[in-house]
Amino acid sequence: MIFWQQFTVAADMGSSIFAWSLLIFVVAALALSITRPAERVRIRSAVLLMALALVGLLTAAVLASSGVNPAKSSYKWISWAARFLLWISFVNVGSVFVFEVFLDALRLKPPRIMRDLLLALTYIVVGFGTLSKDVDITGIVATSAVITAIIGLSFQDTLGNMMGGMALQLERAIGVGDWIRIDGQEGMVKEIRWRHTAIETRNWDTIVIPNSALMKSHVMILGRRAGQPRQHRQWVYFNVDFRYSPTEVSEVVETALRAEPIPNIAPEPYPNCVVMDFKESYCSYAVRYWLTDLAADDPTNSIVRTRIYFALRRAGIPLSIPAHSIFMTEEDESRRERKSAEEIDEHAEALKRVELFQTLTDEERRSLAARLRVAPFVRGEAMTRQGAAAHWLYIITRGDAEVRVSVDSNLSERIATLHQGDFFGEMGMMTGEPRSATVIALSDVECYRVDKEAFHDIMRSRPEIAEDISEVLARRRVELDAVREDLNEEAKQARLRQHQGDLLHRIRNFFKL
Repeated sequence: MIFWQQFTVAADMGSSIFAWSLLIFVVAALALSITRPAERVRIRSAVLLMALALVGLLTAAVLASSGVNPAKSSYKWISWAARFLLWISFVNVGSVFVFEVFLDALRLKPPRIMRDLLLALTYIVVGFGTLSKDVDITGIVATSAVITAIIGLSFQDTLGNMMGGMALQLERAIGVGDWIRIDGQEGMVKEIRWRHTAIETRNWDTIVIPNSALMKSHVMILGRRAGQPRQHRQWVYFNVDFRYSPTEVSEVVETALRAEPIPNIAPEPYPNCVVMDFKESYCSYAVRYWLTDLAADDPTNSIVRTRIYFALRRAGIPLSIPAHSIFMTEEDESRRERKSAEEIDEHAEALKRVELFQTLTDEERRSLAARLRVAPFVRGEAMTRQGAAAHWLYIITRGDAEVRVSVDSNLSERIATLHQGDFFGEMGMMTGEPRSATVIALSDVECYRVDKEAFHDIMRSRPEIAEDISEVLARRRVELDAVREDLNEEAKQARLRQHQGDLLHRIRNFFKL
């Protein structure tokens, strides 16, 4: 009992208060370690300090029990150090509870530097408070003022960095997660510490900037605007020669970029195409879009460039070639005719494989083949969209695509996959019916496009083709109905006659036969 009294005297606490304080510390440390795993390092350090404090108190109690005069300096300094470590361990566990539990429950998140500052001030108060019991601190305070002045003059840069860090955190001008540009370098703010701010670049590098230098520099915070989501405008440049009007080029590019959402591009403002300048032999354009993930600038630019390339190629608009570039090819009339004939033969063979055109004569197929247009699409691009009015048909010559049908305003269901040799859009070309589904390219896709205008002359010269085509269209529709509704043969024939008559009437009206 006497030894316990010596123990609590060294701790400068009553026996019951000391016992309850230890119990509360152990329970709190255990509970916080379980519920706040991110703070386990701080809690372990507090437990270690508590263990050192208990060793110090034990040493002081042993000295007192062995007859050492408590007024001696050895006992005083050992007991003071033990009390200081004891209270520091209490403060560390208490700070975890206050900042990580209490303030978190109130949805308050003070800056880390404020937490560190309050802890530092608390350590100073605890140090002087425990020291004042045995030592006259008046002289220490007077001396410390002189020491503080000397330290302040010697460590101006360090103090400037510390004050800069405090200002950054308290004013919240720049926060962790912000993308900034400083001295030509761009990166995301990863950490703001007492002395420096760490910035991670897209190149997997980390830039460490002293806080005082950061406060003195011109810093651009990328993608931040009050009350708006984070998004940063990007520019993608390309050139097209003067044979094509700026209105046509801009319309083709903007339609392609807005047809299907692109990852990491904001839906609003819409991507747009603008004319930048007139050069010697071409017009310079730029696509502007708003990037939502500032780390993915180059990959997103690549997707946009790919969309631009395929959109211009579908429209038959080539990218410009510098005026001083000269390509020499040995060419004569017979070679051009032979090359054109080979292309028509290739197109006609593709038409022959389409059931819709199998009733055409070879001459009619060659006539139609001469007017086919090559239509490439990039992976992920919408080839056609449900509800759109499009009076043409696509024949897939390379790649795969998926057919999706919207079941409500937000969801779409995948119903089929199209491969090489498949075609779609026949109802739009033959009757003007809006697209019944959306088709998305699963890979880079090459298509032939057959327009209503190209087919119109054949229909006018031989109107009876409409009957054959209406039968093909009706049969395709009835086959789908039979799968969905499990129709018997009699019902299929009745449905076939009904659909064929309706489609024949619509085809004749659409082509004005």
